[in-house]
Amino acid sequence: MQFFLVPQAFENVLLIKYIFMKTKQVLAVFLISVLFLIGCNDNDDDNGPVTEIEDVISPEYPEAKQEVIDTFIDIANSINEGDMDKLIGFHAYGPKFTEFKNGELRNGSVDNEAHEREVFGAVTEVVKFEAKDLQVAVYGIVANVTFHSDFQLKFGEELVVVNDQITLLFVNTNNGWKMVHEHHSPLNY
Repeated sequence: MQFFLVPQAFENVLLIKYIFMKTKQVLAVFLISVLFLIGCNDNDDDNGPVTEIEDVISPEYPEAKQEVIDTFIDIANSINEGDMDKLIGFHAYGPKFTEFKNGELRNGSVDNEAHEREVFGAVTEVVKFEAKDLQVAVYGIVANVTFHSDFQLKFGEELVVVNDQITLLFVNTNNGWKMVHEHHSPLNY
């Protein structure tokens, strides 16, 4: 059996390596613990303080409701007067505007404006323009208007009767209540 004597310098290097490795492990555990404790601090919330959401369902908003009704009357008057620019002005056209009608795929601002100008621009007489079972529900700055249309519109000599279920979604803007969504579907009764 042969024994090797390890020189003292080599032994010191091994000792230093061992201590350094243990120190790295201890340091790593310490840093991970500190990060964990900081990350779990109750006072540090990246999302900001939790605020209570305002109840917009229960209040009636009578003044806003009247404003929406007045806007709806102005829309009807613009159709009756044949003022397409005024009618278009009640829409908040942009990338968020949507419309459903007649079971077709959803369309947006461009198609809606073209349709409004084409159809209502061709009306020669408004014989009847009734919104039956009108309901206006205001939710803060958003209003939902639903009704059953009983419209009789003349296009030259042709009389067209429109009996639809209609939903108009309005948002209160700096320029008044504007439509951001329309939904029209045939009324089956």
